[in-house]
Amino acid sequence: MPKKYHISTRPAPPRFRRVGKFGIVDRREDCSACHNCVKRECIYDCYKDEDSRLRKVDAYVDYLYECKSCLSCVQSCTKGLLSRRVNPEYRVLGNDFWTPEIISKTWYQAETGKIPVSGAGYGGPFSGPGFDSMWTDMSEIVRPTRDGIHGREYISTSVDIGRKMPRLHFDGNGGLQDAPPPLLEVPLPVIFDSLYELGVPQSIALAAAGAAKRLGNLSLVPSSDLTESLMPFAEAIVPELDDGTRLDDLWLNRVRMVEIPDGADVAQRLKALKRANPSLLVAVRLPLNRGSADRVLELARQGIEVVHLYGDRRGQEREDVHPRHISRVTREVHLALVGDRIRDEVTLIASGGIAMAEHMAKEIICGADLVGIDMSVPIALECRVCDSCKTGLACPVELETIDLKYATQRLMNLMGAWRSQLLEVLGAMGIRDVRRLRGEVGRCMFFEDLERESFGPIFGRRKTETQAMVAV
Repeated sequence: MPKKYHISTRPAPPRFRRVGKFGIVDRREDCSACHNCVKRECIYDCYKDEDSRLRKVDAYVDYLYECKSCLSCVQSCTKGLLSRRVNPEYRVLGNDFWTPEIISKTWYQAETGKIPVSGAGYGGPFSGPGFDSMWTDMSEIVRPTRDGIHGREYISTSVDIGRKMPRLHFDGNGGLQDAPPPLLEVPLPVIFDSLYELGVPQSIALAAAGAAKRLGNLSLVPSSDLTESLMPFAEAIVPELDDGTRLDDLWLNRVRMVEIPDGADVAQRLKALKRANPSLLVAVRLPLNRGSADRVLELARQGIEVVHLYGDRRGQEREDVHPRHISRVTREVHLALVGDRIRDEVTLIASGGIAMAEHMAKEIICGADLVGIDMSVPIALECRVCDSCKTGLACPVELETIDLKYATQRLMNLMGAWRSQLLEVLGAMGIRDVRRLRGEVGRCMFFEDLERESFGPIFGRRKTETQAMVAV
């Protein structure tokens, strides 16, 4: 039996002060100075050695940032002087998609390598836009041997990248007549996407490449950013070539895959790259739009082995009017390939709006073979999603000065936590190989389908916002 895949995680504390969700407001005007102050009951020792710390200018107890919200002090204070409040700085993190909750959970995973657990059950929405409208099946969760990271059964998270042969032909002696196409196996169904559009410093791309090599995975890098410093990570790097860009022979013979933009000459560029390196995998980067399914079918028939579908940072089509979510487009593309009986002849990579581990699993259910992450990379390195770097302002967490070894470990921790959550999902579904999850919509319920088939006949069709405004 092959050795089990393992991601080495270890604590990587933040460089800057955490922005916690809750804080304690301490009104000391009416304090009775109890001999046994309730602050000593804090489960997390938030107030430990408070007196000695208050004597130091730079080492004070900040109730808005160090509180873990155990509420021991709030409940036990005889004067009721302590109360819990939401940290105002937490409220302004990110935006309406990259929410404070997503950012704080990503920070926790990058710091500890562990699954974020609230301890009070799921408190989020049971329906919403995008991936929030999908409910996954957990019917096998009662089986202890399938208990994800704790169970005795091995669950594989490896996926294949490349074209699979539809059939095999043998000669009279039992020898294989056809040469199998190149196939690349990666241990995780997630890669680091290109960070070019995010405007992050070069050091972040270097950290992503370093983490990808240690993980045995891949990281996309624009050809214009290929420097000598990235050469040690060549086997984990996927150069992203622009129109007409030719890759240096040194890189061409060391990388395992390249990516080219969609265009009329993709077939010719594929042949030229294959002549230079027959074992090279070539992916075509295709923006999400209304014609994605037809274009992917056309590319697959031309012999393209990998198609990378990419949406915007919110996981939507790159359309100006009524953009669809990446999950719907991926499902449409997957079903088109299945209907044409060529699904296994092309690998689908989907990126854009993959913000949490559950998004990875749900996107694979919709038909992707693996996903790419972009914005999660700088967030794991304490980015606030303030877009200061895009406006020319100084980065509040100084990403340009981050230590490479430290940044690599933070990304390793993030991937370790994501893999643990994927194992939990697969174990709860009774699936032992993530390849079987691809397109397995029977393991998922879509709110739109339930509303149309179950609630619609009873309550009628849902009114759109436009219809509601007209009615008013």
